[in-house]
Amino acid sequence: MKQVLVIVLVIGLFLGCEPKLQPKKPENLIPKDKMTEILSDMFVVSSAKGISRTKFEVEGIDPETYILKKYNIDSLQFAQSNDYYAHDVETYKEIIEEVKAKLTSKKQKYEAINKEEEAANKKKKDSLRQLRQVQRANPNLKDGSIKTKD
Repeated sequence: MKQVLVIVLVIGLFLGCEPKLQPKKPENLIPKDKMTEILSDMFVVSSAKGISRTKFEVEGIDPETYILKKYNIDSLQFAQSNDYYAHDVETYKEIIEEVKAKLTSKKQKYEAINKEEEAANKKKKDSLRQLRQVQRANPNLKDGSIKTKD
């Protein structure tokens, strides 16, 4: 009985000390910079899909398939490349940090555009309010005779 226990422990030690099974580098590995772009788009699409799932379904759009076609890759190539990079923690961390920076930059860009549009809409509403006030004060004026600031 002791011999069986010793053999099981020795086998357990050998199996426990086996190095991590990192996948082999795929022949068609997606380059790191392209992988960053793909993952960035995947995160955006994933968020959009979460918000507008029914719109995608009604239009018959599969966002993931669209991205794969955009980058001229297939799902297997993406899965193998993603698996390969995910096993190299430092490289994958660099990719994710680049994705995060890209998304943050895009967010800031769109927030700035949104602020500009809100300011333009407020200015337009203020101009319309002024026009209505002038029209109420002077009901005899024709619409074409009133000039507003743009």
